[in-house]
Amino acid sequence: MKKAQIAVLGVALAAGAGAYLLMPSQQPQPVQVVKPVAPVVDNDDVLVAAVPLDYGKVLDETMMHWQSWPKSSPIQGVIRKSAEPNAIQDLKGSIVRGGFLAEEPMRKERLVKGPTAGLMATLVAQGKRAVAINIDASGATSAGGFVLPNDRVDVLRTYRDEDAAKAGQPDAFVTETLLRNVKVLAVGQNVQTENGKTVIIGSNATLELDPKQAETITLAQRTGQLSLTLRSLLDTVAKVEEPAPDSKVDDKTITIIRYGVTTSARPK
Repeated sequence: MKKAQIAVLGVALAAGAGAYLLMPSQQPQPVQVVKPVAPVVDNDDVLVAAVPLDYGKVLDETMMHWQSWPKSSPIQGVIRKSAEPNAIQDLKGSIVRGGFLAEEPMRKERLVKGPTAGLMATLVAQGKRAVAINIDASGATSAGGFVLPNDRVDVLRTYRDEDAAKAGQPDAFVTETLLRNVKVLAVGQNVQTENGKTVIIGSNATLELDPKQAETITLAQRTGQLSLTLRSLLDTVAKVEEPAPDSKVDDKTITIIRYGVTTSARPK
């Protein structure tokens, strides 16, 4: 090869190498992954029941604890730590008058606390009276023993009709309905079901009555045997409207006490 050709080839190679060096890099750019930013939730502690709480429980510190809840929660009436940081100590000794499930937010309207707050007094609604009546301990006069606290019952009175007895009638007893749709507060000394029990039998039942009904029941216990008939739960749920008990029997019944013996008579 001639020297001229070699020189030209060298110049060409040098030019090619220079052009290659001047070319921009074609390496792929790394992909940037943008991670979503989690929204910031503003929380506040809410007082909840640590264990299931039934009617009549007396609260202590182990039965309550704080649980984180969003401040934007629509639930109203809960006890927030930001507003009442000493709520656990403040509520210690309160009596439960409305049950709570475990981890359910606690509400003050279901609790009562006072220096002389007895259990039964906490269960009676404002303006009502708690009246105990005698029932058969075997359950014969209380729906076979299946009447429980918070059930609704009718109160019946069975008494001897003196006029019919004097007339020689073999069946001289009369049964009448005194009150309807009455709330049972307690049976015996029990005011709640515990440990899965479904039947509570006692020798007396405590009813929630208004003052006039309390007078009626107190007099009726002196003039006959009282019985309870259990009402359907659907009556309460559906709010069944009923006429008031027949008051004509009460208005016309005459109570006669002779030498300590009480009898009833109805004028003809």
